[in-house]
Amino acid sequence: MSFLRPEAKAGLMRWREVLAGLAVLALGAYWALFPGGLLMWIGWVVIVIAIALIFAGVQRARFRTGTGGPGMVQVIEGRISYFGPLTGGFTDLDSLTALTLDPRARPPHWLLRSEDGTTLAIPLTAEGADQLFDVFARLPGLQTERMLQKMQERGSAPVTIWQRASAQKPALRLH
Repeated sequence: MSFLRPEAKAGLMRWREVLAGLAVLALGAYWALFPGGLLMWIGWVVIVIAIALIFAGVQRARFRTGTGGPGMVQVIEGRISYFGPLTGGFTDLDSLTALTLDPRARPPHWLLRSEDGTTLAIPLTAEGADQLFDVFARLPGLQTERMLQKMQERGSAPVTIWQRASAQKPALRLH
């Protein structure tokens, strides 16, 4: 038996890192402002850590677009697997050459292109898709804020979020 409505529980789960960061911030503020002594300095360190937790939590909450979509995502040691009702597959993080967001699909999909030319399509609302935030954060040169902004925009054309430097086509030069 749950005392929370499902919508409220989903909201709390989406923002759970931010709520934890706020709790740590309150503890750090209490230590920094009231007891004094050595605990005061530890409190200021805890406040800095709490601010970092809140910042990361806001980014994670913005990445979570919902659940209940088709399929399930599993990430084990850098291998991304998608088990869907109609499609599925896997790819390794090290073999990714491009990450694209396709807002035209219903629901919107991540398109992960591998070195061998295959593309793995993963719905943003697939069960476990929130694990992809940590995976994508490991991609060199990925602009997290740009990725989160494009997820919110819901444009009409696929957007390349990240591309490996060696996979970019060199500009043709005459001389």
